[in-house]
Amino acid sequence: MDGAMTSRAATRLKSEGWSILETTGFVHLVGPLWERKVDGLYEFALATEDKHHNRRGMVQGGVMMTFADRTCGMTARYVSGKEFMATVQLDTHFVEAGQIGDILISRPRVVRSTRSLIFMSTEVTVDDRCIVMANGVFKILKGPG
Repeated sequence: MDGAMTSRAATRLKSEGWSILETTGFVHLVGPLWERKVDGLYEFALATEDKHHNRRGMVQGGVMMTFADRTCGMTARYVSGKEFMATVQLDTHFVEAGQIGDILISRPRVVRSTRSLIFMSTEVTVDDRCIVMANGVFKILKGPG
């Protein structure tokens, strides 16, 4: 994606109420990630760029898995109020290929929550098409380590 396409995606996301999410480490290299809250539910976006391509020129599967993992984990943190979590399982199903330039959207939801685990689900969509389905289990930790 060239600079003009990146700028158009950012303009579109801002106009639709999205704001850039502060990230660090690996996820910072993948992003920027965008977020918004609609009717009390969290939504996340990733505008795919050339840096996200695989050898076939499509969006790399690992990018989509990282996006699903991070958005499910963040939603689990937001909903539970628990600061520290670790992914213990993430099942991912690739339904359709993502194209460079697509804006990926994730709308995670809590399936079930216990004292120590949170079960999450999301579909990653482009427009109204589901391209990835993911289910994750997140362990609530006592601290950062």
